[in-house]
Amino acid sequence: MKITEFIKKELQGWNNYEIGGLAAVFTIITINSFILKDSPAAVINAFCGILYTIIAGKGKISCYFFGLLGSSCYIWLSFKNALWGNMLLYLCYYIPMQVTGIFKWKKHLKNDTKEIIKIKLANNERLKIFFFAITGCILTILILYYFNDKSPIIDGITTFLSIIGMYLTVKRAIEQWIIWGLVNGLSLLMWLDLVIHGTKAYSTVVMWGVYLILAIYFYILWKKELEI
Repeated sequence: MKITEFIKKELQGWNNYEIGGLAAVFTIITINSFILKDSPAAVINAFCGILYTIIAGKGKISCYFFGLLGSSCYIWLSFKNALWGNMLLYLCYYIPMQVTGIFKWKKHLKNDTKEIIKIKLANNERLKIFFFAITGCILTILILYYFNDKSPIIDGITTFLSIIGMYLTVKRAIEQWIIWGLVNGLSLLMWLDLVIHGTKAYSTVVMWGVYLILAIYFYILWKKELEI
């Protein structure tokens, strides 16, 4: 497939509300970055992260290219703010899984729209993931307490749930949006607390807020498509 044809396919399916909303959010982040002198890494991460989430919600494989760039910036931000759980999550898991996602999604694309074929998990799979999530979150919190993480509880929960969320994203399962909703809401609270205490990462706060809205939005869209 030619590059121009690939780009054209990737841009299909956007409605006016989505385009307008994206433009509004990017304008807010840009203005905010100048007024509050935000970190460049936070701004780039916010732009790439929001694009990644929207394009992933639309089932387009190009989301992973924005995901890789945004993840690199988020690793730096987490390192600067001693959020070791989030830093290791993105460095050791997100980046490898996003590369994996590119190849996995290529095998499950619709011929006409080049969108992924979406799925839902069986009840026994959901139950297994639930117990795995509870156990994993508790262990992660204990480990982060040991390493003096600034936000061990929220960082621990978001770190481990993000592992599950990324797995479900690559798997193309609708349940990912439930996990991402929890992760995004808790991450929003965590970064709000950091900003209140002096961290210049205002765009990251806006990003997590937009993520939360998008998780709800795409769960509804995927649910309609899967008719569940």
